[in-house]
Amino acid sequence: MKKQLYIYMAMIIAFIAYNQFFQVKDDRLNEIINILFASFLFLYITYMAYLLLKRIKSTDKK
Repeated sequence: MKKQLYIYMAMIIAFIAYNQFFQVKDDRLNEIINILFASFLFLYITYMAYLLLKRIKSTDKK
């Protein structure tokens, strides 16, 4: 689980760095990139929750 948290932390740092330093001049394109980036972050949170629930379920059967 640590590996997933490190990946998630790196993705958040990349999101913050993009918004602070590497924004696109076109506002519309910038909003699209931000929405896609945020959607990917939420998708990764869902993936981590799925892995955690799967791990909890497998330990209950023991």
